[in-house]
Amino acid sequence: MRPRGIRTDTAPMPVGPYSQAAAAGGITFVSGQLGIDPVTGRLVEGVEAQASRALENIRAVLAAGGLSLSDVARTTVLLADMADFPAVNSVYAGYFEEPYPARAAFAVKALPLGALVEIEAVAVQAGGRSDA
Repeated sequence: MRPRGIRTDTAPMPVGPYSQAAAAGGITFVSGQLGIDPVTGRLVEGVEAQASRALENIRAVLAAGGLSLSDVARTTVLLADMADFPAVNSVYAGYFEEPYPARAAFAVKALPLGALVEIEAVAVQAGGRSDA
C-alpha cells in the first residue's frame, strides 16, 4: 500500500520536500512540527510558546487525517538546548493524558529556522484501519 499524504492549511506548510504527515496501514506519521504560526508563517517567541504551537500544529495535522492527540502512540522531541527540557515537559503535559505516548527527547546542534523545539508524532487509527 502506498502511503497517503496529509495536508492542511491549519498547520504551517513544510519547510522542505516532505509532507505534513503520511499515513499507511492505520499508522499516521506526522513530520516534525516547529513552533510556526500557520497564519503568519513565523516562529513564535520563546520555548514554551514554540512547544505549544508545535503541538497545536500536530493537532491540526492529525485532525486533517481524522485523528486526535489521543491517537498518538509515540513522539520525538528535539531541543536546541536540553536546559529547556523541563519547560517543554510542562507544556507537553497539558496536551496528553495518561497513558502518555511513548517518547524520546534529544538535544540537537540546531533546528530549522533557528527553532528552539521540534516535535514529531506517530498516531494509530482506532481499530487499525488501513486507510488511516
